[in-house]
Amino acid sequence: MEEDLFQLKQLPVVKFRRTGESSRSDEDGISGEHEVQIEGVRTELEPVELGDGAAVPKEFANPTDDTFMVEDAVEAIGFGKFQWKLSVITGLAWANAMEMMILSILAPQLHCEWRLPSWKVALLTSVVFVGMMSSSTLWGNISDQYGRKTGLKISVLWTLYYGILSGFAPIYSWILVLRGLVGFGIGGVPQSVTLYAEFLPMKARAKCILLIEVFWALGTVFEVLLAVVVMPTLGWRWLLILSALPLLLFAGLCFWLPESARYDVLSGNQEKALATLKRIATENGAPMPLGKLVVSRQEDRGKMRDLFTPHFRWTTLLLWFIWFSNAFSYYGLVLLTTELFQAGDVCSISSRRQEVKAKCSLTCEYLTEEDYTDLLWTTLSEFPGVLVTLWIIDRIGRKKTMALSFLVFSFCSLLLFLCVGRNVLTVLLFIARAFISGGFQAAYVYTPEVYPTATRALGLGTCSGMARVGALITPFIAQVMLESSVYLTLLVYSGCCLLAALASCFLPIETKGRGLQESSHKEWGQEMVGRGSHSPG
Repeated sequence: MEEDLFQLKQLPVVKFRRTGESSRSDEDGISGEHEVQIEGVRTELEPVELGDGAAVPKEFANPTDDTFMVEDAVEAIGFGKFQWKLSVITGLAWANAMEMMILSILAPQLHCEWRLPSWKVALLTSVVFVGMMSSSTLWGNISDQYGRKTGLKISVLWTLYYGILSGFAPIYSWILVLRGLVGFGIGGVPQSVTLYAEFLPMKARAKCILLIEVFWALGTVFEVLLAVVVMPTLGWRWLLILSALPLLLFAGLCFWLPESARYDVLSGNQEKALATLKRIATENGAPMPLGKLVVSRQEDRGKMRDLFTPHFRWTTLLLWFIWFSNAFSYYGLVLLTTELFQAGDVCSISSRRQEVKAKCSLTCEYLTEEDYTDLLWTTLSEFPGVLVTLWIIDRIGRKKTMALSFLVFSFCSLLLFLCVGRNVLTVLLFIARAFISGGFQAAYVYTPEVYPTATRALGLGTCSGMARVGALITPFIAQVMLESSVYLTLLVYSGCCLLAALASCFLPIETKGRGLQESSHKEWGQEMVGRGSHSPG
């Protein structure tokens, strides 16, 4: 007996402890570390430290708990083959930037071919934004009520159908209606970010969401290159049809997409959520946590009132203004760029506007090869914006990243007051667009992180809708007000971004290093803290 007890004392007992944060929450009395005591025997435990992002060894995965949450499983499984596939497929949906970029190419072509007056050409652009604005909240509600996969698939297939149909429009009224319906579908495509974010571990979330934003920039570049090849030979109808190619690829691959496990748990479908998590673990070659998956309290989903609870009221209002300012400034800069390049500098723009006024509204000017080159260079500024945001967002946080982006844009806008040459003008516009696009991308990271699963899609949808309001208003500033005073126009954009920078700083929640909140009935961060942060007693 004494010999057996002596051998038992020699056995090493291993204690598992994860370094870093977890999304688990239990009663405060529960510690994240568990010691095993054998009566009459004092056993020293050997702590095993895991570095950030390290997978839990299979033999130690959740060794003492009998339950786990979706967040635990996502963190334990980590980033792998499944997430790479998901990145490509959701990225194809995000490449719908081609449907937006085509507006700058289609407008002058139809202006010449159908002899449209300027206001009808402008209406072709506006009707797309009207469609997006009117549908963004609806698609968010659908995604919260019926699933992220359902909302995304319907919106993409809708956009694909009416996008191809636009190529067969016989008259102006037909293409106006069809492009409006395309805009209605595009309003739901941002839900790809909601679906994508809910499968990402905490450490990789910001970087991965920013990287699928690269598909937006790739879509705009590909659209310009496609136009260079297609427009001189096949014409604008074939360009409309071929621009739907990424969405067609998505439609062929979307059968692979699973429904969000977070959504399934919240809607009470525990078995489906568990099957999805096991599928991810198998594809990534990682172990599942042991024990039983905890089913969250079922609650109403996609309710607008939940965006204005005491916990989220200020967050919602500030985010609406931030998204409005992002789109207002981004699309305003796109419109200003053409005017400033053609005038040479700010000081010459007033005289040029007077010359343009003297021209007939039916004056026809097709896009030249030089115009396509300028469009290409302008869109390339999106890539530096992604890289800068990627580098700073996990260093200084989401709020400060958005604030910095707005401040740099505002500063560059003020510098345009100087009568700088074309080269300096190009540099300032390039920097301004890089940072305002980076701020847009940071907002796409922050918004899905700050809202709970029950209202995440709706929150993103309403923010996207406010962005479209900004995009609708900005032509009146960048084109109408510009005729009266270029300096007042620049001051409006600069002032708006200064206010947006302040709004970013006043956001009550910083989501850097936090898990995704599952329930709206808990204080924000209550289930984000993790077991390891509780102290015994």
